[in-house]
Amino acid sequence: MHLKEVKFENVQHAVGHASSDVIKNRNFQAAAALSYYSILCIFPALILLSAVMAYVPLPNFFPDALGMMARIVPQGTMSTVYSVLVGVLGANLRAWLSLGTLGTLWVVSSAFHEMIDSLDTAYDVTDHRPMWKARLLAVGLALISGFLLMAAIAALVIGPKICAWLAVRTGMSLVFLSLWPIVHWTIALGSAVFALQTIYLLAPNVKHRFRSTLPGAVFSVACCMALSYLIGIYFRYFENYNRIYGTLGGVLALMTWLYWAYFVFLAGGELNAELAKAWRASAPPSQKPRAVMTMPHRESNAAN
Repeated sequence: MHLKEVKFENVQHAVGHASSDVIKNRNFQAAAALSYYSILCIFPALILLSAVMAYVPLPNFFPDALGMMARIVPQGTMSTVYSVLVGVLGANLRAWLSLGTLGTLWVVSSAFHEMIDSLDTAYDVTDHRPMWKARLLAVGLALISGFLLMAAIAALVIGPKICAWLAVRTGMSLVFLSLWPIVHWTIALGSAVFALQTIYLLAPNVKHRFRSTLPGAVFSVACCMALSYLIGIYFRYFENYNRIYGTLGGVLALMTWLYWAYFVFLAGGELNAELAKAWRASAPPSQKPRAVMTMPHRESNAAN
């Protein structure tokens, strides 16, 4: 599906229907559930990641990745994350690679299972897949999207170091050095968009093309970046959760950011679903799925 293949009037109707479906399909409640699951699994996931990175020959990658995350989430939330990690990282990390992995995968699969249900609702389909298959799909989506998001963070963390190494070894021109930040930011944003497209493609129980998930993915990434900036301003100048909730302020600020990020993600799924319906409405008859015509079944006695 291409947007140019959809009539402009149908696109307008699709955007309007998507905005109304956001409320009708209870995306606010689903975003709250997803943010709750994320708070449950984010600390075990980071501890597990630190245990895995101990076996990867990339020095200081984990601290640099946390520093990059601190530039995205609201100010002050990473201090809570750091305090939890410092208190736990002194434990046996090998135990986290065994017991912690199972618990983290179960909570993460629950979050992605909620995403599957929400996207099925957006496409007005019923998921008849068995529970074990849905759970395996949720785990697979978690692993794929997690790998792609880590690739995005790695592009931002390692990109400047690669540029400096190439500048010393190859004597690159100043033009290339000035363009390199654009290159690694493009790789990072492209990885994030690709991760969301993968979820939008595989999670709902519908058959559609990969390119049809691009509008919602671009919308989600763009809105998430804008929301991160606006929420950061809000927490910096208008609200301080630490004054009200004390040490829990950082966790609640992070949960608020996750809530709106998931809401934008679900809104992107609603947009993809409505654009798919608009494409079916504006497609020529030769491209629309043909209905299967069946003849009425005759009773054997009547035939005799």
